[in-house]
Amino acid sequence: MNRRDFVRTGVGIGLSAFPYAAYAADQKKYATDVIELGPRKIKVSRLAMGSGTNGGGGSSNQTKRLGLKGVGDLFRAAHDNGVFYWETADQYGTHPHVKEGLKSVKRETVVIESKTHASTEAEMKADIDRFRREMGTDYIDILLLHCMMDDDWPDRKKGAMEYISGLQEKGIVRTKGVSCHTLGALKTSVATPWVEVDQARFNPAGVAMDADPKTVYGVLKQMKAAGKGVIGMKIFGAGRLRNRTDECLQFALAHTDVMDCFTIGSESLDEFKQLTAKIPAASVRG
Repeated sequence: MNRRDFVRTGVGIGLSAFPYAAYAADQKKYATDVIELGPRKIKVSRLAMGSGTNGGGGSSNQTKRLGLKGVGDLFRAAHDNGVFYWETADQYGTHPHVKEGLKSVKRETVVIESKTHASTEAEMKADIDRFRREMGTDYIDILLLHCMMDDDWPDRKKGAMEYISGLQEKGIVRTKGVSCHTLGALKTSVATPWVEVDQARFNPAGVAMDADPKTVYGVLKQMKAAGKGVIGMKIFGAGRLRNRTDECLQFALAHTDVMDCFTIGSESLDEFKQLTAKIPAASVRG
């Protein structure tokens, strides 16, 4: 077993025994690299500007610390520096912050993701109308069913799924999928043709993940083989691995075979600048 196989199979994985030297590449990767995501080939930046660190109940670290203008300015700064993929969700309460960011950014130059907890057609209809109004946009590029935990989530979400498919036909949604928070839900996502994009938790320590890195890697490999796009999340373990950012970035950047792009929620402009500087270095460090 060579060093890269050691990492990708997850043997002995854990930050204390993490084989950092295995993470080397011939060519640097950048936060601004343009990636074609999923079967619809939505062009996104490799890094998404997340807005939901510890997001829940209509707020997040970003909204609490920066406020409406501060988060809007952060979105704009990301865009101006080539990170044009903005990740949000109803649960984070950041739709108005997207609208603030769009005040000085052309809508067509940004890819916006949002997420819904809707289960029925009626709930989804109400959500999409409200989402577009709150964000000041006619369409949403990436719409995900948020936080799937049940193995049978397609049965529970059938009404919302059918309505989203109709929105896609009308051009109101460009691509669709789910974010998953259990291994069973993640496996169901692989087997569900409706899913075009999956947002999955992935980091080298298995922190805030659906299973250990080796197991999740295997499922994501199946996801890609099924032709779906994969967005990584919890790259820093919901902030619990922020003191090991280099190792976490090395891990993410070495697994582009199963992860097209990833979202990280910077909480300041300085943090965003540091992050974008670390990514190319982490992608080739031996």
